[in-house]
Amino acid sequence: MNAVRAGAVSAGTLMLLLMSSPAFALTRDDGDDPGPGLSLINTLGLFVAAPIVLFLVIAGLVMVLSRKSDNVMTHDTHYPRTSR
Repeated sequence: MNAVRAGAVSAGTLMLLLMSSPAFALTRDDGDDPGPGLSLINTLGLFVAAPIVLFLVIAGLVMVLSRKSDNVMTHDTHYPRTSR
């Protein structure tokens, strides 16, 4: 029984993979109008530099705005242990 189930799952998975293969990507669809490709510099700027800059800006804003906050939960609550 397990062999039949495994065979059915494998066949179903294979059929789904074959149907979703990019074989039909060679023919243009209606409304398909690809633009010009990105250069290496544009690609690195868009997918590497922009996320890093955005992360740094957000982290900087969070740090600056949390220092001015009156909320007790945002203050530094870690105090070094005193020696006994």
